[in-house]
Amino acid sequence: MKRRQFTNLSLFLLGLTLANCGQSQDSPTGITSSSGDSVRIWWSQGFYPEETEAIRRLVQKWEEDSGLPVELTLYSEGDILQEAERAIATGTPPDVLYSHDADLTFIPKLAWNNQLADVSDVMEQATSVYSPAVLNAVKYLNKTTGERSYYSAPITQTTNHIHYWQPLLSSIGQGEQAIPEGWDEFWAFWEQAQAPLRNEGRSNFYSMGLPMSASASDTFFVFEQFLAAFDVELVNSAGDLQVDNAGVREGIAQALSTYAQFYQQQYVPPEATNWGNADNNVTFLSRSTLMTINPTLSIPGSQRQDQKTYQEELLTTPWPNQPNGDPMTSVVSVKQVVIFSASKHKEEAKKFLSYLIEPENLALYIKGSQGRFFPVMPQLLEDPFWQDSSDPHISTASKQFYRTRPFAQALNPAYSEVQSQNLWGKVITEMVTKDLSAQAATDRAIAAIKTIFQDWQ
Repeated sequence: MKRRQFTNLSLFLLGLTLANCGQSQDSPTGITSSSGDSVRIWWSQGFYPEETEAIRRLVQKWEEDSGLPVELTLYSEGDILQEAERAIATGTPPDVLYSHDADLTFIPKLAWNNQLADVSDVMEQATSVYSPAVLNAVKYLNKTTGERSYYSAPITQTTNHIHYWQPLLSSIGQGEQAIPEGWDEFWAFWEQAQAPLRNEGRSNFYSMGLPMSASASDTFFVFEQFLAAFDVELVNSAGDLQVDNAGVREGIAQALSTYAQFYQQQYVPPEATNWGNADNNVTFLSRSTLMTINPTLSIPGSQRQDQKTYQEELLTTPWPNQPNGDPMTSVVSVKQVVIFSASKHKEEAKKFLSYLIEPENLALYIKGSQGRFFPVMPQLLEDPFWQDSSDPHISTASKQFYRTRPFAQALNPAYSEVQSQNLWGKVITEMVTKDLSAQAATDRAIAAIKTIFQDWQ
């Protein structure tokens, strides 16, 4: 058992190392940007080698078919947005940019500030193959024009998934069928499993691995799902802030109280207040927690080489119903590719974008992600890869995309600054380390959000 645990964690850490390695350049024909003629593409390093190889092959094929030289540069996710900001400031942005996290904090701001190229001509040729929910998530407001338009092309989507260790449940006489569907009963189930599992000799074991830090974007990503559970809509469809609504205020307080109490009642590791994005994964894969929540399927994806673990031991379970009994609505992050308004080769970049979002090409890239990301085109879900009922993760996760809503920055770009500051992570950390009450945390969050929105007028 210990050997398998070590292997599970080692496989994940290998993927994490590859995803966080430094900058690398790949020019399939050997032509680099020093000639000034190359289309410069900056892309996030893949979480898996197959993901990186997929984008390399697509770029190379487009280069060969188009006859246009390309310089592909791969950055770690921690570096790419910082590098992009520096390039924008110096007037030397790449022609094409893809970052896994750009939709949350980066793209809405750039569209608002008129720093992205309008790609409506690309998107209008492809709108019929996208789901309406995805299209609604990528039409951004531009303060210069005062209108919404397509400033990015969506390529994948993610949401929060719940994973747990079945062997640990089995050791205390519980199985998958015992997991409740009701909100309160669901969370009580995991809490109640902690004591008997500790009694088996796991003194430093915790039932839940939930991020509680202000440094991990996973904290606000997961917490947004709790806001959705309590039907909190911070921004309406017109982009108007709703935090002065009494029902919204109360929903925020309930979501904060529920989320923080898992830590306050010692069901979450104490170091979760200092976690980065990978730490809940590492802690879970070391089997120091029974369950965790993650914004992608990267955890089970890292275990594909160990089929016993992937198929039988590490399982994915549906979210419980909302507290009011309604089925859960998934908060979805749509991953997007952009072209900068200051890009040197905008027209060539648009040609690449058109090529990339052809369904057969996009399918190749998404498969390279090992199921970590989900398709944004309904026809791609017809592929057997997504219809495999024997896969305990994809078969469960696919159902989460039937009932979705976007993050609020898709409705008002000011909310991207709320995410940039990790406002929810900050108030949650204060609640669990400084005994800040849910009501006080709600008041503090609302005041900060209103200030941000006023600054964006």
